Amino acid sequence: MAAQVTLEDALSNVDLLEELPLPDQQPCIEPPPSSLLYQPNFNTNFEDRNAFVTGIARYIEQATVHSSMNEMLEEGQEYAVMLYTWRSCSRAIPQVKCNEQPNRVEIYEKTVEVLEPEVTKLMNFMYFQRNAIERFCGEVRRLCHAERRKDFVSEAYLITLGKFINMFAVLDELKNMKCSVKNDHSAYKRAAQFLRKMADPQSIQESQNLSMFLANHNKITQSLQQQLEVISGYEELLADIVNLCVDYYENRMYLTPSEKHMLLKVMGFGLYLMDGSVSNIYKLDAKKRINLSKIDKYFKQLQVVPLFGDMQIELARYIKTSAHYEENKSRWTCTSSSSSPQYNICEQMIQIREDHMRFISELARYSNSEVVTGSGRQEAQKTDAEYRKLFDLALQGLQLLSQWSAHVMEVYSWKLVHPTDKYSNKDCPDNAEEYERATRYNYTSEEKFALVELYMVRTMLESLIADKSGSKKTLRSSLEGPTILDIEKFHRESFFYTHLINFSETLQQCCDLSQLWFREFFLELTMGRRIQFPIEMSMPWILTDHILETKEASMMEYVLYSLDLYNDSAHYALTRFNKQFLYDEIEAEVNLCFDQFVYKLADQIFAYYKVMAGSLLLDKRLRSECKNQGATIHLPPSNRYETLLKQRHVQLLGRSIDLNRLITQRVSAAMYKSLELAIGRFESEDLTSIVELDGLLEINRMTHKLLSRYLTLDSFDAMFREANHNVSAPYGRITLHVFWELNYDFLPNYCYNGSTNRFVRTVLPFSQEFQRDKQPNAQPQYLHGSKALNLAYSSIYGSYRNFVGPPHFQVICRLLGYQGIAVVMEELLKVVKSLLQGTILQYVKTLMEVMPKICRLPRHEYGSPGILEFFHHQLKDIVEYAELKTVCFQNLREVGNAVLFCLLIEQSLSLEEVCDLLHAAPFQNILPRVHVKEGERLDAKMKRLESKYAPLHLVPLIERLGTPQQIAIAREGDLLTKERLCCGLSMFEVILTRIRTFLDDPIWRGPLPSNGVMHVDECVEFHRLWSAMQFVYCIPVGTHEFTVEQCFGDGLHWAGCMIIVLLGQQRRFAVLDFCYHLLKVQKHDGKDEIIKNVPLKKMVERIRKFQILNDEIITILDKYLKSGDGESTPVEHVRCFQPPIHQSLASS
Repeated sequence: MAAQVTLEDALSNVDLLEELPLPDQQPCIEPPPSSLLYQPNFNTNFEDRNAFVTGIARYIEQATVHSSMNEMLEEGQEYAVMLYTWRSCSRAIPQVKCNEQPNRVEIYEKTVEVLEPEVTKLMNFMYFQRNAIERFCGEVRRLCHAERRKDFVSEAYLITLGKFINMFAVLDELKNMKCSVKNDHSAYKRAAQFLRKMADPQSIQESQNLSMFLANHNKITQSLQQQLEVISGYEELLADIVNLCVDYYENRMYLTPSEKHMLLKVMGFGLYLMDGSVSNIYKLDAKKRINLSKIDKYFKQLQVVPLFGDMQIELARYIKTSAHYEENKSRWTCTSSSSSPQYNICEQMIQIREDHMRFISELARYSNSEVVTGSGRQEAQKTDAEYRKLFDLALQGLQLLSQWSAHVMEVYSWKLVHPTDKYSNKDCPDNAEEYERATRYNYTSEEKFALVELYMVRTMLESLIADKSGSKKTLRSSLEGPTILDIEKFHRESFFYTHLINFSETLQQCCDLSQLWFREFFLELTMGRRIQFPIEMSMPWILTDHILETKEASMMEYVLYSLDLYNDSAHYALTRFNKQFLYDEIEAEVNLCFDQFVYKLADQIFAYYKVMAGSLLLDKRLRSECKNQGATIHLPPSNRYETLLKQRHVQLLGRSIDLNRLITQRVSAAMYKSLELAIGRFESEDLTSIVELDGLLEINRMTHKLLSRYLTLDSFDAMFREANHNVSAPYGRITLHVFWELNYDFLPNYCYNGSTNRFVRTVLPFSQEFQRDKQPNAQPQYLHGSKALNLAYSSIYGSYRNFVGPPHFQVICRLLGYQGIAVVMEELLKVVKSLLQGTILQYVKTLMEVMPKICRLPRHEYGSPGILEFFHHQLKDIVEYAELKTVCFQNLREVGNAVLFCLLIEQSLSLEEVCDLLHAAPFQNILPRVHVKEGERLDAKMKRLESKYAPLHLVPLIERLGTPQQIAIAREGDLLTKERLCCGLSMFEVILTRIRTFLDDPIWRGPLPSNGVMHVDECVEFHRLWSAMQFVYCIPVGTHEFTVEQCFGDGLHWAGCMIIVLLGQQRRFAVLDFCYHLLKVQKHDGKDEIIKNVPLKKMVERIRKFQILNDEIITILDKYLKSGDGESTPVEHVRCFQPPIHQSLASS
């Protein structure tokens, strides 16, 4: 059997729960959720009156009457709710089009079935107002009796009568406003008459009465006034009620906003009822029975008050419609159209902030003594003065909260009655709806901020006073203990006791702003055109959206407070209106608004951190240069998104929402889109844009890093691989596009310049320009962050646009990695193979046929002009071959560019690897030699250094602490890094070796030499053909012609020299080249003539230039090819030939 737990133990266990620390340190930037409270109801509605048998009998009688009137007031409230929340049923019911319609009987039957319960409610409402007027007039008649006038009537009873007057005013206005009520009754009546439902005369008469009651405007007011005017002295009693309301209003004898507004409405409606055919309020004023100037002052201060829901009443309307107004018009100031300072919420905020600060300070002082230090004495030991102080503090807090809530509702009411137009607000369109002009376009930015701040201040104070803070010693718990009453001042001061006894309920009423959402009055005005208004016209969303749109940093943390208005409205819809459909509409709007809120907030957060990343990575010198030029690139202003990003359980309509998770989802999608876009932009541009791609990826990486402090995002590498389509595929979009650009644009259209180490676009393209994809459109936050940053980065990357050089190759190495580079190299080798074994081979064969079979190098004695003329004649067919300078050179240039690309990629890769190795060194125990002074030992210093770096040595560390899998990975990584350091593996050498295998056709080497050693004068080897080609491109061009350098760059020479070196003909080429021979002779004789339109000296200058270039290329290629043979071999391989036999000896 379970052990019994005593009540004391149970309570102490509950107390312990309050001290339980919560796991997450979420900043509190939303109203705390309402705790489940037990609210005792001390309002017995005079049920215990019979206990006071010794009291004066008339007081017991008054209590009995008072009790029944309170019940009637509650019933009146139910009818007010019914009318306010009435939605037209008849609009939704299909109408009978004509009398011949076959299903008209069925339609009418269904109409009656649907509308009968609703019409019954309306009938009950008519009976109720009739009974209520009779009851009220009966009480007035009783109290106005000549004998009873001398008797005492309690203030509470007079206020109850005032509430009755208020009820009549509200019910009449609601009945006037609701056309849908009349329409529904008409539809029911039509159907019922057709079906002959109302056969007996009584039901027909009652239906007629209901029609007249609903059709007549101000029917309740007229009935009330008619019945009051027959009562002698009724104005005296009404004067007492109005005077009491003036007294209460003047002395602030009200607590909730509704009580305050009720006093004003009773004053206005009371004056209207008094000013009739029998009585004149201006005569009563002259007799000093009432004070009209004081009422005029109050009505001037507060011109518009809430009537019910979103219905408002202008208090001056009661005055204007009274019987004797026209002849006394000049006495009233409240009827003029000037605006009251009460509605300038921005000015009110100054005083509100001061009051808030003062009260919070006082409350904090009390809380500290009670909660933090524990210095407060036990409950039983508090003095009367301390209780008094506590009472005053609680009352002051409630009054402040009520005052601020009233401010909000009064400003809202004023705005609803005074909608804006296109002249007052330029943003307001001509076709804006009435409700839209009253809400969406009717508040300035400052007013929206003031409303949010006021709501936030009000809610924060509510949470401090209310029993939600979790501490034991709250103001509420201290107050609801025994409070010693001061009998002498009981009458005045006990007015607030009932409110303070029901502290929780009063607190909720003082802070209720639920009416900011309800809009039944304005929906009724649309006459069925709208079922509900869009969120752009809804006050909670207007305030929330305003903070998001303005991005005001000081307000960003308050954004959740305005969403809490939905909690107020939903609570009111369920508990006060008791209407499920209203709650459903609020819930639907919350779903939509919260989606919009998360979408906008996530978008803003992503954009903010993207701008931050772009600004951090922007070159500082560029920023300062721009500033000097007058173009400042601002850093993003600080914003308080961090607090919002820490929200793990936002409370809304009873749900707990993980805002952090929702933002993470959207930010992840935005990050992925950003990466997609960066790669997409690269795919729509040429190879030079790879530097911009790298920059965009770095900005995204930095954005990811900044956001990862608050959000749990996937790793950046995983996101990048997904965007690059490289998760399971061996190579991604970037690798494919790099090869695509190399093949179709880079190889055929770029010229290499060895001096600058850059490729530039050719002046004379030989291939057709291919069409790339259109560049995707993008908002600034998906690129570099903002328009200013996009411009700045565009100008930076613009300087990389007109060439391909080391910066581009470094980026290619980083982005492609070993695997991507291997793929590109393999594909380039296929391109080279197809060229060398295809087009180029055909040209070599064709040109070999037109080469002179034998071409000796002429003797020096002929002189340089003679030698030039000789070569020109010998190579005439080559010089005049049309396709040599176009297709043939173009194909060779493509081969040369491919080889150069491989060489430059390897150089960039080597730099990357050296950098990697240097970074890895401390983790591999590879330390630099230390400087040793005289008398110091190297090994001792090195040991000290090694012991210092020992904690960084990765492999022993992982072996000691890691899993077997981690140990294996660490060892493999260590081995690979050391191998890379030792081997000095060359990729370019492998590529050259592969290309050598492509030169397998006999035409490249020619037949075996007849002398068994080498061909000297015969033109059968490739190097002789290259000499002929070199002779062609060394001939100086005319003024408007392009040189071979401009058209093809150094790639052409790299192709020629590479083939020569791979065929092992480089030394023969250096010795037997036609141009080199001409250069040697001209250098010796120094002649300059024009031979066959060729200026000799200019040609020789070109030859010298190309000789230097060829020597450089051949040296580089020799270096790479010899590195594989092992340069340390001591023996040089020498082939011995027999000396040639002289002809004279040969014959013998």
